[in-house]
Amino acid sequence: MGKTVLIADDSMFMRWILQKALTDAGYHVVGEAENGQIAVELYQKLHPDVVTMDITMSVMDGIKATEAILNLDPDARVVMCSAMGQKSLVREALEAGARDFIVKPFNPKQIAEVMDKVLESTARSC
Repeated sequence: MGKTVLIADDSMFMRWILQKALTDAGYHVVGEAENGQIAVELYQKLHPDVVTMDITMSVMDGIKATEAILNLDPDARVVMCSAMGQKSLVREALEAGARDFIVKPFNPKQIAEVMDKVLESTARSC
């Protein structure tokens, strides 16, 4: 099936942009979540290769969702997506276990590069 991705973002428009960019880069989007709680539930069900995680979401934010996913699977690969003004939250997300981050607004090439880098680095370390 190729490289699988779960997209978690409260904005339907951002999920669409990510899905298009990832699909064009050869990824298979297996699920979408509009909040962190749904992302954790879908991760358990789908076991994607990587998760894109928005930081600011309702119900459960991306940092708590990342921690919950990593408690379920310490090898999970989460890439945070954040707006420019959230540098302290990005640091907090990386400390929580996120592998990398993408700053919004982003371009499709940047998304694919970060995702490929995260998957490549974890494949080499295995």
